[in-house]
Amino acid sequence: MVARPRIRVLPDHVANQIAAGEVVERPASVVKELLENALDAGARTVRVSIERGGKGRIRVSDDGCGMTREDALVCLDRHATSKIRRAEELREIHTLGFRGEALPSIAAVSRLTIETAAEGEEVGTRLRVLAGRMQGVEDVARRRGTTVDVANLFLNTPVRARFLASVPAETRAVSDVIHSLALAHQGTRFVFESGGRTVLDLPAERGLRSRVEAIWKDAEKAGLIDLSTGQGDLRLVGVIQRPDLARPGFRRSHLFVNGRPFRDGRLVAAADRGYRTTVPEGTRPWLFLFLGMPRVEVDVNVHPGKAEVRFRSRRQVEGFVEAAVRETLEGIESAARWDTGPEMVREGTGTRGSGPVPGAGRTDRTDAAAESGDGDRGQMQLFRGAASGVEDVGDEASTQRAPRPALLQVHNSFILAETRDGVIIVDQHAAHERVLYERIIAGFERRDGQGQRLLFPFTIRLSGPEMDVVESVRAPLTRLGFEFERFGDGALLVQAVPSPHAYFDAERCMREMIDELVHGSELMKGARNQNERVAMSFACKAAIKAGQKLSDEEMQELFDQLFATELPYHDIHGRPTTVNLRLDELRRSFGRT
Repeated sequence: MVARPRIRVLPDHVANQIAAGEVVERPASVVKELLENALDAGARTVRVSIERGGKGRIRVSDDGCGMTREDALVCLDRHATSKIRRAEELREIHTLGFRGEALPSIAAVSRLTIETAAEGEEVGTRLRVLAGRMQGVEDVARRRGTTVDVANLFLNTPVRARFLASVPAETRAVSDVIHSLALAHQGTRFVFESGGRTVLDLPAERGLRSRVEAIWKDAEKAGLIDLSTGQGDLRLVGVIQRPDLARPGFRRSHLFVNGRPFRDGRLVAAADRGYRTTVPEGTRPWLFLFLGMPRVEVDVNVHPGKAEVRFRSRRQVEGFVEAAVRETLEGIESAARWDTGPEMVREGTGTRGSGPVPGAGRTDRTDAAAESGDGDRGQMQLFRGAASGVEDVGDEASTQRAPRPALLQVHNSFILAETRDGVIIVDQHAAHERVLYERIIAGFERRDGQGQRLLFPFTIRLSGPEMDVVESVRAPLTRLGFEFERFGDGALLVQAVPSPHAYFDAERCMREMIDELVHGSELMKGARNQNERVAMSFACKAAIKAGQKLSDEEMQELFDQLFATELPYHDIHGRPTTVNLRLDELRRSFGRT
């Protein structure tokens, strides 16, 4: 017969070791907890020194308010804290730490020494603890502040010690913790030493961007732009990366809520959605986002290491972040400016900012001229807004005219123009993709698209799966301007089509769209719904092609429409539509200084 086990209360030192398993995962966890205590104490300078990635020793010093001897002795008891008094205060946490678990948990699995002195004390206090047991209390001469020394981490839990990573990996983890807290506390100086070598010495900064550039030397060339917006009680500030400089692979991404660093993959995904159609699939822009909200709207007491939070209205927060990123990208202005004439600003055309607005000297051309088949391309309207129910953004009334430099087409694919500080080059296919996509989406929202009736309808033979896909997207195709009906067994009779430009091959475009919608593509992965799938596919297949010769008027019209879009500098694949060559770069290329 098996004896019934008795239920007993664990001794304090055992309970503390169990708690340490939740709070102290690795050296970086110790550094995080000690830094948070230092910052909560009002430190203006903090110093972190580690040996062997923190596995040998961790030392954190600060010039904060310090502790009296009485407080120093009490701080080693579990759940001893100066930061909250009542359960109700958990709803509005103002400090980084609040549970009172860190120091006793660290002391339970290491050789711990605390030296501290409060303001006005002539003599400070030194506490020595070994594996959770007090070894001594002594007087010490020191200035105001606290120094915590943690040696031989996990000395009494060797299994945990064996699971630690290599010294370089643990050092990187400590660096990441310091980076995150340094970003959140830009007014504090942070010094980090590893193995006796100074790795970081971050002076107190006045701004986020300067702190980012002080931490990462490549940040100056990363193309960071400021973000600042609000919506009701929500506020978001920070810096994000220009889409044209974002790259696949490793990214730098830091999130903060009410000054507290936290991890949240869903919120990062929401920010990434804000980059939709501006970066290629798999590209991961840098993000440094500081979210502000009423403290009662976020629960920070949901993770042992305080690394995660829970939002009361998560969907609202994610939507707010996505919209904020999108609006910031829409506000990016071109680095290019025309050399002649004043900067042009559109009114009522949807443009964001004052980018280059070519188009002066355009002749107004009618659909009738285009439909007549007149061989003089200078008399036909190349990029018609009527194709998707959107007005021509190059309308005479919406543009202030001024002399413009001549445009030059290169290899029938790229359009060059002189700017005040260099040369701008536009990819004509990518530019027209962006124009078409935004027109189509706007037309879908207004539900006012229309097509052009064909004098000679054409038929397309389809397989069963292809026919099913066409039927599933019949509504957006119809709003786009396609009119078709089943014709016999496995065929479509197409009677009307959009007319996005004078060289549009409707039959080829529709065949390629159906193939892409059936079999998918990298482009289709970025679409959120059927409308976007159809809009993206049509914009890609219908845009004016590389290799198509354009007249001066057609080039100017394309420029005019590109810079009236919301996101003129990226096509729907996320590739750049423009490249700016600065005058100083050109001079260097020719050996001039």
